[in-house]
Amino acid sequence: MSTPSEYGVSTTHVSDRAQGYDMPGINVDGMDVFAVYDASAQAVARARAGEGPTLIEAQTYRYYGHTVFDNPLTYRSQEEEDHWRARDPLKQFRDVVIPQGDITAEELDRLDAEAEALMEEAVKFADESPLPAPVELYDDVYVDYPVDMMKRGVNMSV
Repeated sequence: MSTPSEYGVSTTHVSDRAQGYDMPGINVDGMDVFAVYDASAQAVARARAGEGPTLIEAQTYRYYGHTVFDNPLTYRSQEEEDHWRARDPLKQFRDVVIPQGDITAEELDRLDAEAEALMEEAVKFADESPLPAPVELYDDVYVDYPVDMMKRGVNMSV
């Protein structure tokens, strides 16, 4: 269902490809909330200073299969998954900020509940919304809409 990056990309890290676009690339442990925050802050500061974009490659572990029909335990062990679940970024975040007194468990629980409610609301909105017209696939993709795409767009309305 997917190709491991070592077979699909000629560099060690996808972030190395940023050089070809004359921008910095940062490789970060995407399972570490604080490392992601630091990398993002660095990229935002650079952008705000007018220095352009930064490519951030946040390496994470995919807990679930590619689809609902994909059982990841057919190609990895339960022990591997357990190892990564123990490093869950949200759990690690809680394990640091609560003992430091930055926030209480109750406050984090309230934020989690708010985020869950927002997500459920967004899913409900998406489920209840009409499907877009196929021609909208090209909206906001090009500055100057290619003529051949316009022709294809007309054919997509079928």
